[in-house]
Amino acid sequence: MTKTLYFLCTGNSCRSQMAEGWARKLLPSDWTVKSAGIEAHGVNLKAVQAMAEVDIDISSHTSDLVDTETLNTATLVVTLCGDAADKCPIAPSHVRQEHWGFEDPAKATGTDEEKWAVFQTVRDAIGKRIERFVVEEQN
Repeated sequence: MTKTLYFLCTGNSCRSQMAEGWARKLLPSDWTVKSAGIEAHGVNLKAVQAMAEVDIDISSHTSDLVDTETLNTATLVVTLCGDAADKCPIAPSHVRQEHWGFEDPAKATGTDEEKWAVFQTVRDAIGKRIERFVVEEQN
């Protein structure tokens, strides 16, 4: 039986795209992984570059709006930002929901190097959280 992990964020441009990339790489094949936003901002090119550094290609990902059918049938819905946690449609009670909050790298300030470091830090934190999820699901 296929399970579905659905990542939600405000614009489906950075954090949810990185999470989808990590989860597709790390979860067993019985999981379907998708991401969406309450708005569609397009996939952030720096998120694509950050994931490429860890050999995960998200360049063909699309920025999608929340799909009601996926939301209502997912095994787990994970919000990645406070805005999505507050504004996303409510999934039915049989759908497990969790919030894994991460800083928005697209809003980082400072020099180009400092902004890039935030993308890398958030990317790595999301990867570690998904690694933990994979272990939890195996137990």
